[in-house]
Amino acid sequence: MTRYAGRRAVVVGGPPAVDLAIAKRLVEGGARVVFAAPAGERARLRAELGSTAEVVVPGGLDASLGPGAEPTVDLLFAGTAPTARPLLRRLRAGGAVVLTAGPSGTELRALAADPGARGIRVNAVVPGCIAAPGGAPVPLPPLGRLGAAEEVARAALFLATDATFTTGARLPVDGGRSAAPPPD
Repeated sequence: MTRYAGRRAVVVGGPPAVDLAIAKRLVEGGARVVFAAPAGERARLRAELGSTAEVVVPGGLDASLGPGAEPTVDLLFAGTAPTARPLLRRLRAGGAVVLTAGPSGTELRALAADPGARGIRVNAVVPGCIAAPGGAPVPLPPLGRLGAAEEVARAALFLATDATFTTGARLPVDGGRSAAPPPD
């Protein structure tokens, strides 16, 4: 599959299972991926993602993106606005940012306002009720099951690549929990 061929993406600082699911889909789609992960996880992740992904420690992102502040990134998936902000200068005009750790609306709007003049869109997924290995039991959302990191990844990739006239949006990926009426 070549859906993301010719694109360079950075994945950093989000929920680990979601970050990995995003990186896998990008690699499968032909993107070149720079994936930030703790030092102890790098060897396993390199093997899992393959040769088109560069796995670096978070502090090594600038070195892997090249010298200077030249824009070299098309897609940025970052956990939070503070993680994304210093990387905005690395985004090419027309690029996209997706925050993956459910930022507040205020935080998202503030980040989205900055790069809009360069045609860079900034959106967010708001994961909830996502299954985690060894996680504590949680009440099921209206859809009657827990979600998977892969489902959050698909929503994030939709915002990054298909929602081309959308910026400042928060997309709940929570099985309907945010839309459900409060319990009595």
